[in-house]
Amino acid sequence: MNTVILLLALGVVLLVLEVFVPGGVLGVLGGLAMLGGCALAFYRYGLQGGAIATAAAIGCLGIAVYVEFGLLPKTRAGKKLFLQQSVDAASQPPPAAVGAIGRQVETLTTLAPSGYVALDGRRCEARSQSGLIPKGAMVRIVGMDNFSLIVSRT
Repeated sequence: MNTVILLLALGVVLLVLEVFVPGGVLGVLGGLAMLGGCALAFYRYGLQGGAIATAAAIGCLGIAVYVEFGLLPKTRAGKKLFLQQSVDAASQPPPAAVGAIGRQVETLTTLAPSGYVALDGRRCEARSQSGLIPKGAMVRIVGMDNFSLIVSRT
């Protein structure tokens, strides 16, 4: 009986530690320990002992989850662990070509096949579909690939 209780307690402790050490390893180990404790209870004590151990494991797990996600975020230490606000920023500026497909722009460098064009006073990377295009030529934006414009001779 001591082994079953030890495995169930170890499982709960590992699942609680998962909040402080993210990555999933402690959570998986805790789940396996609880599963092992229940399986050992079924093996040693039969159906009734296994059912009691499983009910105890589910009860302990429910209490641990409630404490972790219901009570802990409201404490001073929990506020440091849990995200309190969302981040609405973007890591990249919006693409320059949104709505620019079909417009004519001037090349700032020779496109062989890539270079730069001027779009609304901004320098944007572009790739030519028409081969070599000299500096100062007028080209049409025909598409966009990632953050690069695809241009073609007009």
